[in-house]
Amino acid sequence: MSISFASNNHINKPLRIAVASNFTPVLKELLVKFHQQTNINTQIISGASGALFLQIKHGAPFDIFISADSVRPKRLEQQNLIVKNSRETYAIGQLALLSMNNKAQLSDLAKPPKYFAIANPDIAPYGKAAKQTLQHLGLWQQYQNSLIKGININQTFAQVRSQAVQSGLIANSQLVLNKLAGVVIPSSYHQPIQQQLVIIKNRDNIAQAKRLSQFLLSAKIQQTIVNFGYAKNAFTQPLDQQENSNAKP
Repeated sequence: MSISFASNNHINKPLRIAVASNFTPVLKELLVKFHQQTNINTQIISGASGALFLQIKHGAPFDIFISADSVRPKRLEQQNLIVKNSRETYAIGQLALLSMNNKAQLSDLAKPPKYFAIANPDIAPYGKAAKQTLQHLGLWQQYQNSLIKGININQTFAQVRSQAVQSGLIANSQLVLNKLAGVVIPSSYHQPIQQQLVIIKNRDNIAQAKRLSQFLLSAKIQQTIVNFGYAKNAFTQPLDQQENSNAKP
């Protein structure tokens, strides 16, 4: 999946953005404003964070990686594959229960349905959080015969929305973007879905990637991300707020 914004004034090599599936629809919205402000051309490559991570390790030509977790960005940092100090938390994901047949309630989880959708816990951070949620409730083993595992959270959402699967655990942002009713899973049920970005080393568009990072970490865009169904980001103070605090005597 890709989206490009072309400049009328000049043709640049686009900023290639590897982005987690859950954040792709939000990023598409945000890139319209980013392009208006910077005139930087962009191209999105969307997928599961684990799959994108492996592509980057093997030299895929991405300029910036916008992951759905913090594990893969940390590994890339440890392997010296990113620009120094570029790892930042840009969003805190929220997991939600969605059923298209009835109004979802947390108590619904107590009884496994015939089919239940989650993203693959081995490669998708929202899938990992879904597994942790069921483990927290002592239900993981009971769900084994019901689970339909999507390759990423977008596939999982599509399975539930199409009613191919009765219900499932998806990203809360998908509820917000599609104006659907569901229930947010308490954050205490799983480890924080701390979504981080990193800028990839040895690329031509490092300066443009830094501008995108700064854009996403600005206070205004951080609030927009919250409005799209993410939790308030307590891990990173927005950059413009940092600058204001640094300017105080």
